[in-house]
Amino acid sequence: MKHQVARIHPADNVLVALVDLPIGTEVPWEGGYVTTAEAIPAKHKLTPLGLNAGEPVTMYGVLVGKAKEAIRPGGRLTTANMQHATNSYDEQSHQRAAWQAPDVSAWQDRTFLGYHRADGRVGTANYWLVIPLVFCENRNIQVLKDALITDLGYERRKNYQPETRKLLELLQAGKSVEEILSADLAAGEDVAQSSRPFPNVDGIRFLSHEGGCGGIRQDAQSLCGLLAGYITHPNVAGATVLSLGCQNAQASMLQEEIAKRDPNFSKPLYILDQQKLGTEENLISTALRQTFAGLMIANQARREPAPLKALNIGLECGGSDGFSGISANPALGHVSDMLVALGGSVILAEFPELCGVEQELVDRSVEPAVAERFSSLMKAYGDSAVAVGSGFDMNPSPGNIRDGLITDAMKSAGAARKGGSSPVVAVLDYPEPVTKPGLNLLCTPGNDVESTTAEVGSGANIVLFTTGLGTPTGNPIAPVIKVASNTALAKRMPDIIDVNTGTVIDGEETIEQAGERILDYVIRVASGEEVAAVRHDQTDFIPWKRGVSL
Repeated sequence: MKHQVARIHPADNVLVALVDLPIGTEVPWEGGYVTTAEAIPAKHKLTPLGLNAGEPVTMYGVLVGKAKEAIRPGGRLTTANMQHATNSYDEQSHQRAAWQAPDVSAWQDRTFLGYHRADGRVGTANYWLVIPLVFCENRNIQVLKDALITDLGYERRKNYQPETRKLLELLQAGKSVEEILSADLAAGEDVAQSSRPFPNVDGIRFLSHEGGCGGIRQDAQSLCGLLAGYITHPNVAGATVLSLGCQNAQASMLQEEIAKRDPNFSKPLYILDQQKLGTEENLISTALRQTFAGLMIANQARREPAPLKALNIGLECGGSDGFSGISANPALGHVSDMLVALGGSVILAEFPELCGVEQELVDRSVEPAVAERFSSLMKAYGDSAVAVGSGFDMNPSPGNIRDGLITDAMKSAGAARKGGSSPVVAVLDYPEPVTKPGLNLLCTPGNDVESTTAEVGSGANIVLFTTGLGTPTGNPIAPVIKVASNTALAKRMPDIIDVNTGTVIDGEETIEQAGERILDYVIRVASGEEVAAVRHDQTDFIPWKRGVSL
């Protein structure tokens, strides 16, 4: 049964509207009722008892803000009457409580079909990478893509040329601007794929970026670490790397980063130096031959059964709304806890969106050193934002605010629920790799693509991505599963949504049931079922240039 409002935690002094509440609506509160003093849109928050100026606002059991002015009982919380605020935290007060792991006996013997690599990890896909060490090579990356992608059967884009031709016909027929705007155009056509000569290779991924030179040397080191994370990733069979030759991100630096992650690295890797090879024709023809040979080797891989503990799940959110923290994110939290109980790994990133829940994560750390590293990275990140006149409080986007996420602390408290309740086993600084099973915290921005890019670089072989407003974000090598927080979004944008947890808001499913449904879908995707982002060839890739990015 669908309810009107939700109180997320017993300590909360606000309610979340699950449906539009007209002025004068009676909603339940502590055995009685409170009457809305104004219209409360779905996803927004109301205060049942009223708040005085300066009084704290508690949601998810933590401080998420303070009232700027008096708010009457049944009033709506807005950016005009509420401001960001969080409690302080202290890593020295680290008090770890015993974790109650969920019952995963029904999942113990489940497997997925993956690609077993020489380093012991298992891929959920099998890609070949073509990447530049410096932005100067981006054009040559595109030249290689134009030469390879269509004839090898990897073209995935939708063709809208028929619509353009129809518009030209209307123009030539003398139609007016108004007639053009109201014209009924045929839907775009899918480009027909040619047969694939390498059926066991899921695709060739051509990355591009704006780094590798200029900036500071640490930028080049971080970039090489990220690229090494992709080259050594279990979803990657091998790589072709284009280097200009003179840039800061030297090939030797990349090879050192690869060795850090895999001392016995044995995948085919071809590094080409344009300044040594000379002409473009020599560079491209050499790259084509080597890439083609690499694809022949990659095609020898086959999917074989693997235990669920071989999964490494990145947890991400973007285009969040007022329902994300009470449906999609806690459902992912249950998936996270189940996977940890099975011996797998999960990555919770986006440090600006952990603002306000630091003490909880400190208390969940397996040892004081882990808590101290988390606290150190959080404080350094926050200080760097303040130093340039910004701060974590500026993280929520206009879309977040319109849909009820009024402060960063409110957004963060909901976002952190993706990490479930398991102990924090490690804290990683970008672009360090995951080496321990369990819940890992990874220092990244809140920017969706920068964070997703980083999680995959640290080893995530699948990403679970929640959204309340809708976003097409994908990744070049890891399937990104889009999880809608509300049914309206799932119906409005079915082409980019893979899983709907609006069923929790609609009263049709519990968080635990939604989580188990998601994990079952994850197993299918890990075994090769395509997600929407892969069908759309959505391959977003943005390295984080260390500095302030919220």
